[in-house]
Amino acid sequence: MRPLVILGTGLAGYTLAREFRKLNNERPLIILSQDDGRSYSKPMLSNALAKGKTPDELAMASPEKVAEQLKAEVRVASAVSNIDPVAKTLTVNGESLAYEDLVLAVGADVFRPPLGGDAGDSVLSVNDLGDYAIFREQLGESAKRVLIIGGGLIGCEFANDLAASGHSVTVVEPMGRPLPTLLPERASKAVEAGLQGLGVSFLYGANATAADHAGNGIRVSLADGRHAEADIVLSAIGLRPRLGLAEVAGLNVARGICVDRYLRTSNANIYAIGDCAEVDGKVLMYVLPLMASARALAKTLAGEDTVVSYPAMPVQIKTPICPIVVSPVAPNTEGAWAVEADGNNVKASFLAKDGQLLGFALTGSFASDMKTKMEMARALPPILA
Repeated sequence: MRPLVILGTGLAGYTLAREFRKLNNERPLIILSQDDGRSYSKPMLSNALAKGKTPDELAMASPEKVAEQLKAEVRVASAVSNIDPVAKTLTVNGESLAYEDLVLAVGADVFRPPLGGDAGDSVLSVNDLGDYAIFREQLGESAKRVLIIGGGLIGCEFANDLAASGHSVTVVEPMGRPLPTLLPERASKAVEAGLQGLGVSFLYGANATAADHAGNGIRVSLADGRHAEADIVLSAIGLRPRLGLAEVAGLNVARGICVDRYLRTSNANIYAIGDCAEVDGKVLMYVLPLMASARALAKTLAGEDTVVSYPAMPVQIKTPICPIVVSPVAPNTEGAWAVEADGNNVKASFLAKDGQLLGFALTGSFASDMKTKMEMARALPPILA
């Protein structure tokens, strides 16, 4: 019997494998990892420092342990160069591997800003445990100056974690406020005030254009002529679904790998899940949609065709200095924000013309109030019914 092959050992790949094994313990299962295959929680990377966790301590299980738990074969350092959907084979490290069903759980790549200067290669990004280990090694034990390019979700989480651990943090955000695509202005100001209280500085209104070596550090230049120096520069300006293998296989792609509600691609035996997948036109790079997808796809792969449904899924942003819970509003949605605020405690509701709640943003005490979060989440329409 040809195996089920899962390509990727991040949260999507391993969660799917665990859900599948709850339903089918006999089908041959091969999981391919391009790195060392350790199981870890990627969301933990942006708050591990203040929790005193080393990169090794974030790893929850070795690939050998996962293989034993899942009655699977986990292959590490596996470079997949080709998919032949007709023959149903993969080329892995130059050798052919046959599959019956294939799941692409290949994640997303960090979007790297185009930087001039001689220090572009020294700009770090954190997208997996290996990246994080390099970042922590450079951070060392003494206080460092860290410049973060990007004031979105990941940038703000790292800013909070680093500043709370004693480092000097500067955030470059061209759009003029933190979390500009997720929060209304009043909620952004609450987050800004919280992070500034930790000592975080913000440089608004211009993109970073160059990074140059300057003494023992790096000098970052902005488009408007301003400069900032740091010991470490971390890029956190977003992710792009990995499409390369899907394109090689001739699968339909757009922003992500296009899949239907069964997580099936344009080829009947190839599926996609997680950050790389575009489900019914939606790319949702959050944990809760991933978990819902894993449960649905596991059933489909076990013989019970199951569509994925996404109820409203608020996102908790890990900025302890100013807790945030947000249910993002899709771009170009018609409506307006209604805001209730008391200092850094903000309750913002995005309402349609008929009064229907379409999204919300909570900061401070509102974000910590379970009753408020649950009531607002229940009032939202589902993302995918």
